[in-house]
Amino acid sequence: MWGLRVSDFIIYFVTLNLFRMNKHLRYAETDKMSELICENYKLLLVMSRFGLSLGFGDQTVKQVCEQQGVHTGTFLAVVNFMEDECCVPESYREDISVEAFVDYLRRGHSYFLDFNLPVIRRKLIDAIDCSRDDVAFLILKFFDAYVNEVRAHMEYENEVVFKYVYALLEGREAGDYSIGVFAARHNQIETKLTELKNIIVKYYPAKTNNNLLNSVLFDIYSCEKDLCTHCRVEDYMFVPLITELEKKLQKHAGE
Repeated sequence: MWGLRVSDFIIYFVTLNLFRMNKHLRYAETDKMSELICENYKLLLVMSRFGLSLGFGDQTVKQVCEQQGVHTGTFLAVVNFMEDECCVPESYREDISVEAFVDYLRRGHSYFLDFNLPVIRRKLIDAIDCSRDDVAFLILKFFDAYVNEVRAHMEYENEVVFKYVYALLEGREAGDYSIGVFAARHNQIETKLTELKNIIVKYYPAKTNNNLLNSVLFDIYSCEKDLCTHCRVEDYMFVPLITELEKKLQKHAGE
């Protein structure tokens, strides 16, 4: 009916609830930044992607953000989403800076492409012997192909999607393109790591370096989860945010 799939309805209602629920937020601007990190160390990744540095003493979230030039409302919206993925009240959506959000996503892309994935590759080379083992060569080849796919995915966002968003912010329309085009082709790239994990777990016989191989496998699992969260932030925060921006532009154009 109407060409929609069940999954489309599920995404619609989940997205609707994300921004309409008015439950109590876990983190507020008056909380101490150090307490956020001690309570949930995974927020260190969020901090780095906002360009926030450590060494802030007992300053509050608002004080740290303002001192380091980060939009407080956007930071809080993301950290609360990371804590509870069904808790981004409408009041917070209204306080999100689109520019700050895009910068956060760009930094996330740089983290994966320029740091996290290269580090995993180096550890992978140290853990397996590609010169003597066909399975090891297959693992590295599969990993490199995966990284190329991730790079293409993120460069498309950097070069096409974000430029489109900047055009919207300047009040310019971009032909037939819309954020819906991005949403429709936004495949869950992190799920491709499942095959790589299976190859390592099922078929690579570790020899004397079990600790190193297990360590890199743990890193791959962590990367997969991090990519999943990154994609959810884009799907359930970024896409609805830009959809609203499109509606506002269309409304002004019709006046």
